[in-house]
Amino acid sequence: GTLPGLISNLKDLPSKNPRVGSAFWGSGRKSQYCRRLQEKQRLRFHYGLTERQLLKYVRIATKAKGLTGQVLLQLLEMRLDNILFRLGMASTIPQARQLVNHRHILVNDRMVDIPSYRCKPRDLITVKDEQKSKDMIKKSLDSLDMIKKSLDDSSPRKKLPTHLILYRKEY
Repeated sequence: GTLPGLISNLKDLPSKNPRVGSAFWGSGRKSQYCRRLQEKQRLRFHYGLTERQLLKYVRIATKAKGLTGQVLLQLLEMRLDNILFRLGMASTIPQARQLVNHRHILVNDRMVDIPSYRCKPRDLITVKDEQKSKDMIKKSLDSLDMIKKSLDDSSPRKKLPTHLILYRKEY
């Protein structure tokens, strides 16, 4: 048989007019509901949240002063797993969650095993004083350095966010 993308006869090409029941009917302009749902799902999957967790953050953000969307993003960026990812101590947010769950991370010299722990300004995030923990973090930081060298200067992953400071001498 012929491959679907390599049809040789023009008469074998599908017509541009979609048939009833075809998937083409829904390919028009997206509704506001659809766009909001996609944005919500993008947030959920990027930060690795359940529906329930996201709703909790939305409730907190709506009660807080300021723009709800901006406050919501601030709350999500304050999560410990997200901060580890932003610092480059983990290559993905799920890996950062695992580091926290497996008790490799200390916040202000206290063991924290909750990935959703909300960090505050001036919190000191360190790695447990075990070689295995330090090796895992060093590996992630080294791979991030390799990635940064290959990126151009305009890439958002190239620079550390201004509100975070990473002291590399320990690793």
